[in-house]
Amino acid sequence: MGQRDGCEHMAAWDLSVAVEDLGTDAPPITVSVTSDLHIGGVILKLVEKSQVKRDWSDHALWWEQKQQWLLRTAWTLEKCGIQADAGLIFMPQHKPLRLGLPNGLNLRLRVCFSGPVFRTVLGICKMLNIRRPEELSLLRPVEEKKRKKVRDLSEELYDLTEVPLTSGTHYDIIMSPSTLMSRPCLYNGMPAHFADSPKTEKVYKMLSVSQPAPAPEAIAKLYRPASVVDKAHIHSRWLDSSRSLMEQGVQENDRLWLRFKYYCFHDLEPKYDAVRLTQMYEQARWAILLEDIDCTEEEMLLFGAIQYHINKLSLSEPQTMTSSPAMDDLDSALQCLEVKLDGANSSCEAAPDVNVAGQKFCIKLLIPAPEGMNEVYLRCENEEQYSSWMAACRLASKGKSLADSSFQSEVQSIRSFLAMQQTNPNTHTDDSMSINTHSLVSPRYSKKYKAKQLTPRILEAYQNVAQLSLTDALLRFLQIWQALPDFGISLVVVRFKGSRKDEVLGITPNRLIRIDLGVGEVVKTWRYNNMRQWNVNWDIRQVAIEFDGNVNIAFSCVTADCKIVHEFIGGYIFMSTRSREQSDTLNEELFHKLTGGHEAL
Repeated sequence: MGQRDGCEHMAAWDLSVAVEDLGTDAPPITVSVTSDLHIGGVILKLVEKSQVKRDWSDHALWWEQKQQWLLRTAWTLEKCGIQADAGLIFMPQHKPLRLGLPNGLNLRLRVCFSGPVFRTVLGICKMLNIRRPEELSLLRPVEEKKRKKVRDLSEELYDLTEVPLTSGTHYDIIMSPSTLMSRPCLYNGMPAHFADSPKTEKVYKMLSVSQPAPAPEAIAKLYRPASVVDKAHIHSRWLDSSRSLMEQGVQENDRLWLRFKYYCFHDLEPKYDAVRLTQMYEQARWAILLEDIDCTEEEMLLFGAIQYHINKLSLSEPQTMTSSPAMDDLDSALQCLEVKLDGANSSCEAAPDVNVAGQKFCIKLLIPAPEGMNEVYLRCENEEQYSSWMAACRLASKGKSLADSSFQSEVQSIRSFLAMQQTNPNTHTDDSMSINTHSLVSPRYSKKYKAKQLTPRILEAYQNVAQLSLTDALLRFLQIWQALPDFGISLVVVRFKGSRKDEVLGITPNRLIRIDLGVGEVVKTWRYNNMRQWNVNWDIRQVAIEFDGNVNIAFSCVTADCKIVHEFIGGYIFMSTRSREQSDTLNEELFHKLTGGHEAL
């Protein structure tokens, strides 16, 4: 028959592949293939025929029509379903990406476009020296209004695409079920790959030290959510952690934001977490300045005072973060008035509702009920009564009694926080000329008060924080941020099964909240530790959750893909599995199992 023995059933054809490195004008390379040739064999033929001597190890095949990578090099063309008309491109897996950070810094990095976004974020955080990368993710930026070209020129882009990742950063990122995330080895307070040149040292300083506040006019021009629905739309922009950048339409040199996505910050160590702590503070600061989270006038003045103090210290003493004995572990560093549930069986939850100037001392309790959580308010007569009751509620939330030895320290911690909000009649106004008041508060208060009205009030609050070190000031800011009633709530507009109107679902580190869109009030609360299972019907895009007591809810998502909600829930459950004893280990396989979809818990 003229055919070799055993080849009767093999299809043979010419396969055209575009090689990105040769340029857009270069014709594709044609190689002769058979259906049983594996992907690795195709790549070998391409490299040989290109006659270009270089390191091709980072290259892979991208299938344009299917929008997918062909990374399994042992698979045959037949198994992949590739035929002669397949539009394949041979390209690098790592490409430049423009990245906007919480502090407004714009970087150009070389990142992985072929692996899951979760792994891409690991690589970005490794480079930037941000530990606990599972708490962050990437999202598409909010569309900005047409801006004048002059303003565009002011947005400097810092190029780090040539920065090598050396062994000086001792993060052994092993892509296995458990990823080792050890503490970095620092040189002059920074990773080795930033200490190579004055240019990169400057960038690292900008990453790890808070930047001066912009002018009030600049703040006023930035996007601010005008409604609950606006806030919900922001969360529709998160990328899918299970899929690659390319698979989600992200192209080379596109712009994305890196942000903290999960509001449960684990194993915070100021000595090693200079960048992480600074970026966390910046994200909190901008959430407050852009009114993404609500706070009282009194709280805004305190936030303004701490910002002012941090700005002064950042300019005068740009030292690396130091560890304070009082703030050494996460519980004391980030807890403050926000109750942290230590045990899976803990179910009493308390939140402060305080206005010192108005002599309002209330405690909001969330009490478990068969169909969710009921809210109960306790009104105290004075600071002393409030401090004792709040301390008691804190201990109860941890399964402890009033006889516990930590009761008095809890009381003292609460009294210290209340004292910070009290005005000081002996305010020194020496700084009144240098303070840029309207840059420290949200536009709502900039419009409400003149600078000469705000300045003395901020300086009064400043007297209560003026003795804090830079590290402690950052931590104090984060403590008060975490104590706000709306802290850590990610909103999504949904339609509950059987309902004819849209409602808002709030996703928090430990519970789901059903919010009436019309009046903005909480209708029902469900805690994760009462959740028996959840799954997604991917055909009709509906999330279904079963709780203890035969309570079942189901909803479809209006402002975001249901995968985003699924990932939030699974992500928070994953965060709750982390422990201090295993703080150097990241179970990537478990994260994907809980967030990847298509399987019930």
